[in-house]
Amino acid sequence: MIRAKNLRTAVAVALAAALGACIVQPVEYRDAPPPPEPVASAPVTVTEPPPPLPVYEQPPPPAEGYLWTPGYWAYAPAGYYWVPGTWVQPPRVGLLWTPGYWAAGVGVGAAFVFHEGYWGPRVGFYGGINYGGGYGGVGFAGGRWVNNTYHYNTAVTNVNVVNVHNTYNETVVNNVTINNTTVNNVSYSGGPNGARATPTPEERQIEPVEKLRPTPAQLQHRNDASANTALFAHVNQGHPPIAATPRPSAFNAPQVTAARGAGFSPPRPAVNPAPAPAGGQFKSFDAEREREPAPRGQMNTYAPPPAPKPVVPPPPQVQQQQQQQQQQAQRQQQRQQQQGQRPPPPPKPPKPNKGQKDEHPQREGRERDHQ
Repeated sequence: MIRAKNLRTAVAVALAAALGACIVQPVEYRDAPPPPEPVASAPVTVTEPPPPLPVYEQPPPPAEGYLWTPGYWAYAPAGYYWVPGTWVQPPRVGLLWTPGYWAAGVGVGAAFVFHEGYWGPRVGFYGGINYGGGYGGVGFAGGRWVNNTYHYNTAVTNVNVVNVHNTYNETVVNNVTINNTTVNNVSYSGGPNGARATPTPEERQIEPVEKLRPTPAQLQHRNDASANTALFAHVNQGHPPIAATPRPSAFNAPQVTAARGAGFSPPRPAVNPAPAPAGGQFKSFDAEREREPAPRGQMNTYAPPPAPKPVVPPPPQVQQQQQQQQQQAQRQQQRQQQQGQRPPPPPKPPKPNKGQKDEHPQREGRERDHQ
């Protein structure tokens, strides 16, 4: 009995050990894929400036958790082509998108250099370009992270509040002048006609922070745009038929918006927007700049009036000829005035009727002799 009992005990211990070895450890799930590699690509240089930013409307996000990335002009051997603005999932929670921008070099004939956009905990410097959708030139006011959840500002973002509930409404101002210089839809920074902007002290502090390059979906989105002939500037004359998409590479989606001309009718305001959640305020614009309200969903719609053409004086020979003609006209006018001041000649006496005796007999005798 003792041996049997010991045998049963040994078997039980062996089975317990075997079962212990088969226990599976719980899988640790992550909310987001691993982050992309840091930005470390060679800049693109071009000798000609990019076209102005087109005017277009922002489509609503497809779902919660998507962040807006504005459209921009990229360059290929065939010329500039438009990369449509789109909604993208960030590489991980808490990151914001800093758009890329073109910058003009210093000096005549200097090249234009493209600075790649990146993901980071805060929005950095993007050349002072007014991309719209919360990117007014400095900072970002289109949304913010609160408790690991992204909230959308319906004041400047086109959001369907029926499907997206993480919203708030915070009035945002849009710069129209900087140092008495009109801000238009220019697509590059620096140079004689580019945006005038330098990094703020806050933006300079962001420079040393780790920057994550665009996600694979963003890179594929750009590659697909370069393969679409209709998006090249020499084909669409600066008005791409696909200006924005609801998600990357969704060029045939019903929510695609096309570029249009000057002028803008803002979309209807959001219905019953939620109050702004706690979590701090974003400083989105420089307090020294003049401001005006920005309609929701507006993308680079301000178009300044054309500058007046300079007056070119005529050549010296033409000026001398014009002076001679003017002097001659003045002399002629003076002669006419002098002639008008002379006394009129006396009127001739009336001729007497037949049967009436002329008061001058001598003239009557002359008339008879003549007859």
